[in-house]
Amino acid sequence: MTPLSTGDPESIGGYTLLGRLGVGGMGVVYLGVSASGRQVAVKLVRESYAQEEEFRTRFRQEIAAARRVSGAFTAPVVDADPDADRPWMATLYVPGPTLAEVVEKEGPLSGRKLRALGLGLTEALRDIHRAGLVHRDLKPGNVLMTEDGPRVIDFGISRASDNQSLTVTGRIIGTPPFMSPEQLASPREVTPASDVFSLGSLLVFAAVGTGPFDSDSPYMTGYQVMHESPDLDGVPEALLRIVERCLDKDPAARPELADLHRTLRALPESDAAAPQRVRESAKPRPRPAPWGAATASAHAATRTGTGAGKRRRTRMLLAGLGTALAVTGLTIGAGVFVSGRDTTTPSDNAAATATARAASLPDGWRPWRTALRYDVPGVPLDYQAPGCVADGKALFCGGTGFTAARIDAASGRTLWRAGTRPQGVQPIGVRDGLVYVYEDPDDTTRRLVALDAGTGHRRWQRDISGSEDAILYDGGLLTLSDDHRWFVAYGPSGKELWRAPSLDEYCTTSVLGDAPYALCSAGTEPGQAPVDLMKLEPDRLTKTAALPKKAQALGAVGGHPLFLAPQTAKDVYESGYERPYNALLRVDPETRQVRRIPLARPLTGAATLVDGVVYFVRSNGSVTAVSADSGKQLWQKTTDMESLSAPVVSATYKRVYFSNRFGRLLALDSRTGAEVWRTSALDDPGDKAQGTPPRVLLVKDAIVATAGDTAFSRSPDGPT
Repeated sequence: MTPLSTGDPESIGGYTLLGRLGVGGMGVVYLGVSASGRQVAVKLVRESYAQEEEFRTRFRQEIAAARRVSGAFTAPVVDADPDADRPWMATLYVPGPTLAEVVEKEGPLSGRKLRALGLGLTEALRDIHRAGLVHRDLKPGNVLMTEDGPRVIDFGISRASDNQSLTVTGRIIGTPPFMSPEQLASPREVTPASDVFSLGSLLVFAAVGTGPFDSDSPYMTGYQVMHESPDLDGVPEALLRIVERCLDKDPAARPELADLHRTLRALPESDAAAPQRVRESAKPRPRPAPWGAATASAHAATRTGTGAGKRRRTRMLLAGLGTALAVTGLTIGAGVFVSGRDTTTPSDNAAATATARAASLPDGWRPWRTALRYDVPGVPLDYQAPGCVADGKALFCGGTGFTAARIDAASGRTLWRAGTRPQGVQPIGVRDGLVYVYEDPDDTTRRLVALDAGTGHRRWQRDISGSEDAILYDGGLLTLSDDHRWFVAYGPSGKELWRAPSLDEYCTTSVLGDAPYALCSAGTEPGQAPVDLMKLEPDRLTKTAALPKKAQALGAVGGHPLFLAPQTAKDVYESGYERPYNALLRVDPETRQVRRIPLARPLTGAATLVDGVVYFVRSNGSVTAVSADSGKQLWQKTTDMESLSAPVVSATYKRVYFSNRFGRLLALDSRTGAEVWRTSALDDPGDKAQGTPPRVLLVKDAIVATAGDTAFSRSPDGPT
């Protein structure tokens, strides 16, 4: 416990507060005492979340869930007020460290303590499941180790079986090393068997000090949970078969709690009867298959082995994993490996100086809404990243059940669709009458396809890397070859313009200031090692700058690549964590000098560079604008709209637009951050809204946004 901080309340709901027990992404937990002397743990929601209707609904669900559970191995709710200005909940205070703290301080548990832990957790899950709940976040930090046995706490993301219709934000969905495969794939459809899988991972952690799917990267962790065998080195023989059954990928094959309880009771109670082996260093994990692969095929394994130890970036097809990682604050970041089309093209000068607000809209425009969904037979392949790119009056969108579709920006009418295998990914871009898209004909092949923008007919195709982005730049289209040995640039006709060798280390494509670059690292995963910025030219790579671990590529200003420098590069799996950044790094490609531009204070959130301004957008709806030239904060706005998209800026209206997962639109003044207008959520945006990042763009002055597999367009004048 730590002392109360300045600004902390002295009491909540009649409970006098004695100190802080902990701080999380959603709020603060205090130790409180009632007038009679009973000690309680009081969870107080952060003020920024108190006005969010989705969060209040979810907090009410948490209270209801916790109240339904009563047992010797859980902490009961004693009081709550979900309708207070800042909602709060009080549970019986259970003194004792968490399992994570015990293992960190004292090392793995002995056989006798492991048996007691397993029995206690099994009984706790029995009580939780009998109440019709699935906990969904059983992890070492949510298990308190008390004198009379373990206690399971935190029902913040539990799901009631009779409350499946609730649309929650998805911001809290679990902790990757202790999640089940089905929780990653279909988070809204988990069953009690998911908690059994988490129990197996937790028992391995307690037995050896690390989890069975631990990795340096949460992306890799998620893949291993889904597709790889658990690392059980060092697990005592008596416990080995139990955790193997719990960690079966098939929920139906996992043991029932009653069976599990009987098996645990049969374990020897004496530590001497089951000596614990010293665990060897974790074995290197097999590399996953290319992006889009649901399983690691023999063909993919063979291809991975080529290239003298070459490491490929892993872009995993895990439906819902993007949502899960958003919890850890890693949406901005698996490091510098986030790249895309440059966002720094200066706004049209005439538009920037316009004073009149006569909207320039596509001819015949009216508000519209259309479904980016076309049901077709086929093996599901869902990147959960639909979105649109624009070219004049035309929109080209990815969605469910097709590769790409042309949408009339004035009416929302679908003009053509291409591709029949369900995809769900935004097109790469459109230029010179061609729409560039990805196509995955099977689980081991990925293609770059050029479609005629007018008809949707295929012009040409090339096999490319299954793990790296293809990116448009001023001279063509930059890709990585399918054998990962070459960076290749293609022209509009599909002709190869040039190629440059990829290094025998981890390299990824990037375009900064409309120039092609490679970002190369000696690490095997994003963010593991410092990164070299390499200029790509025909037949060669030229080192331009050295960048720190987990630096984030933003784009370029005046042709100078711009990155964010992290305050800390440590890997953090904590729910709600957002990595702080404390400086901008500006690279001069001619002199190869890196200029560090300190920020006034560390900032967190997903960062986007637009017209010389870096916008930091936090998961709680806070937006901070910073000058890319000086690092000076221009303004900050705390909105109550969570899950915001990356921004798009209108120079004509001097506004910054955002959308969110539920189809709300938000307009802020680009000069001051003041709110100009907002819209209500869409009625029924579809079942994909929960796990799909929102997007917004401009077609002339018309706003086009996507929520799930729904696209819609609204006027820049806001709601009328």
